[in-house]
Amino acid sequence: MKNPRNKIIIFVLAVTLIFLCFTTVAFSHSEKPSLSAKAAFLYEPETKTELFSKNPDVKLPMASTTKIMTALIALETLEPSKPVSIDSRAIGIEGSSLYLKAGERLTARDLIIGLMLRSANDAAAALAYEISGEIDTFADLMNERAESLGLKNTHFTNPHGLDNDRHYTTARELALITAEALNNPEFKSIVSMKKHIIKNSDGEARLVVNHNKLLTLYDGAIGVKTGFTKKSGRCLVGAAEKNGLTMISVTINAPNDWNDHSMLFEYGFSRLEKRNAVVTGAYKYEIPLLGSESTVTVTNTESFSFITETNSQSVDITVELPKYVISPVSSGDTVGRIIVALNGKEIGSVPLVCVNQS
Repeated sequence: MKNPRNKIIIFVLAVTLIFLCFTTVAFSHSEKPSLSAKAAFLYEPETKTELFSKNPDVKLPMASTTKIMTALIALETLEPSKPVSIDSRAIGIEGSSLYLKAGERLTARDLIIGLMLRSANDAAAALAYEISGEIDTFADLMNERAESLGLKNTHFTNPHGLDNDRHYTTARELALITAEALNNPEFKSIVSMKKHIIKNSDGEARLVVNHNKLLTLYDGAIGVKTGFTKKSGRCLVGAAEKNGLTMISVTINAPNDWNDHSMLFEYGFSRLEKRNAVVTGAYKYEIPLLGSESTVTVTNTESFSFITETNSQSVDITVELPKYVISPVSSGDTVGRIIVALNGKEIGSVPLVCVNQS
């Protein structure tokens, strides 16, 4: 509040509310899953919670899950609508391909879609040449970006993931790269696509279909990327959303990866829930204006939610308000707060603000 005298006299209204879990159904996969993967990691990015790990810090080849970093850098560097002329050095790279032609022009966004849905190695190289001029220089950029995320066990030598002894990551760090990428709305939109038609500047069309079967196998899945070489085995990065929660799952060298990820998601969503502790506008009070017959209406114009373990203890809500306010007071002035505590510890608060005077 603008007038500090309004904070002199305070009284506390204590209200204890027992919040029932939104997801009260116990999943059958509440026990830790047994996976086919050599390495795995399950991560909730909002609270940075590790929910499951198996050999999470072992350095392993990552195959085409490499392209998560390639796409992230491309989206951070290029305007999506920017026309990219395909460098002749990007043509004919082994593995999955858009069958690009030297000199043809596609937008950066369409190349990234081809990169992530078809896992096109020529699209990866074309983006690298456009951004850095050389594959090695682009790999340096990838490693700088990994370092900016605090990663210690990841190293890139190329933008596509073809085998190289110096090209590796870990299940944990691949999850952290994915969490960063999913913060980019364009990346999230692209990896969620099941199919898309891309066109070059001459109108030639290519249909690209997403290789990630999680989009149809698991309700709530939003991507992210498949990968395979003989050396790496089957690699898969997945993400799913339910009830306001996001889970990121990673498996490396997993013969039964689709099933592994479904079990990981079920396990994660059975362990955590998001609770709406304070709903916008749910608290409303009339506070006397000192020296007059007027009152001031105060309410919460913000909400508060948090993530916690399912079936955890009750939430305590404490409302702090003054007995009265002193003029001058204006709409938007803060006169109190709603305190949210879990297991006796404050985890957040929401301001109570003036909305009118009568």
